[in-house]
Amino acid sequence: MTDRKATLSVGDKSIELPVYSGTVGPDVIDVRALVQEGVFTYDPGFVSTAACESAITYIDGANGVLLHRGYPIDQLAEHSDYLEVCYLLLKGRLPTKEENQQFHSTIKNHTMLHDQMRNFFHGFRRDAHPMAIMCGVVGALSAFYHDQMDVADERQREITAHRLIAKMPTIAAWCYKYSIGQPFMYPRNDLTYAENFLYMMFGVPCEEYKPNPVLAKAMDRIFILHADHEQNASTSTVRLAGSTGANPYACIASGIAALWGPAHGGANEAVLDMLAEIGDESNIETFIAKAKDKNDPFRLMGFGHRVYKNFDPRAKVMRETAHEVLQELGLENDPLLKIAQRLEKIALEDDYFVQRKLYPNVDFYSGIILKAMGIPTSMFTVIFALSRTIGWFSHWNEMVSGDYRIGRPRQLYTGPEKQDYPG
Repeated sequence: MTDRKATLSVGDKSIELPVYSGTVGPDVIDVRALVQEGVFTYDPGFVSTAACESAITYIDGANGVLLHRGYPIDQLAEHSDYLEVCYLLLKGRLPTKEENQQFHSTIKNHTMLHDQMRNFFHGFRRDAHPMAIMCGVVGALSAFYHDQMDVADERQREITAHRLIAKMPTIAAWCYKYSIGQPFMYPRNDLTYAENFLYMMFGVPCEEYKPNPVLAKAMDRIFILHADHEQNASTSTVRLAGSTGANPYACIASGIAALWGPAHGGANEAVLDMLAEIGDESNIETFIAKAKDKNDPFRLMGFGHRVYKNFDPRAKVMRETAHEVLQELGLENDPLLKIAQRLEKIALEDDYFVQRKLYPNVDFYSGIILKAMGIPTSMFTVIFALSRTIGWFSHWNEMVSGDYRIGRPRQLYTGPEKQDYPG
């Protein structure tokens, strides 16, 4: 923070506004005093507005930087695991060896759902979208833990965090099992977080299921790389809902609803839809030409990023993981995946894409990995929500731990002036 000032001229009036500096990143101008002068700022999409102060995640899109509590995302993906990253986001530091073991043990021992929650799943149509089920079931958790939702109680918030992290894989897997008519698989405490999820997704009661370590590692990395992404649409939704004092389960459900939007969480699903539209390697050149034609509505999905104007720092890790998964499963010659690999090669070499920095992003590679693992596209956003729960909760927890006000954005009113009701 500094005592610098910025001067804003409105008509013949000059208004001095404080300027603050964070640890890194752009300075911010505190515009809160403007309401006293009868003016507001106008910023559709909040692209130039810092709505909060946070110490969790930092993104420098121009230089391809993503830090969680100061740690680069590629280092976390390489050396850590998802639950350790959860601890880091939640607590603000990496755990000691003993703390890490205790945290893993706590999560493993809270993975089961209350048996009555089975009834919630059976209340949905079999063809319901898994995200619809997840949104409803997560919100319903508040009906089971209503006696431990005091947002002012730090210990109750910690217990809620443990419950959400532990139960989300079970909820996600049960959404899938219900949609295909298979029996629910209960979690196993002898498996890792990622292994347990794969077991509940693909295991059946009539035969033994052994998690593939390569696939489990890939899933754990997907969880890590989607754990948090600063003040995006769904995280901002969770914060806004939380600013009303709403219970944490309702707030996380609001984040799931926001993530469901195709412009947010549906990006990797859109990649698979695009590959299906291309259909065959022989059609690639035609679609590349369409992508280069600014008058053609076709767009290559999974290339470039709204935030990252350089290479998505998560994409390098996902690229390596994608190749490991394809090799492990012997799917290098899968028709759809061969299209993806060819598009990747073109995007990394073609001057049109290189000059515009339209590199493959994390959604491009995660879509390929999930498809190769046999996970249907309807589950892609569910897995995203599972991963992002810790980010949502960490931001919610950070907000309610300090002084906060209910969110109340302003507007530029363009409707009619006052008029009398016709007599």
